[in-house]
Amino acid sequence: MTKILVVEDQEDNRQILRDLLASVDLEMVEAENGQEALTAVVEHKPDLILMDIQLPIMDGYEATRRIKADPATKSIPIIVVTSYALSGDEGKAREAGCDAYVTKPYSPRQLLAKIREYLPK
Repeated sequence: MTKILVVEDQEDNRQILRDLLASVDLEMVEAENGQEALTAVVEHKPDLILMDIQLPIMDGYEATRRIKADPATKSIPIIVVTSYALSGDEGKAREAGCDAYVTKPYSPRQLLAKIREYLPK
């Protein structure tokens, strides 16, 4: 089964994604901050990561940089999903190594289309 790591500190946002991903038979692994994300990537080897930016302990930019710097995990696609959408943020996210950028609130259909675009065929 395809595994998606969701890095999101808000439980209500994780619940929305839990329901959305379950509806299309995608398995969800959860992390509440960037540090947990780094551990989860090694433990679960997800097929794709949905990464929030504003996180406690370690933000999404730093977690993305570290995941992309590791040869063992750098090929995992990372889609930033954030409500923190100031001008220049998408550029910062892409510089950190993310593959795509989605702003909240998002359309579930659009997010699923974006996820499918980056999953291994």
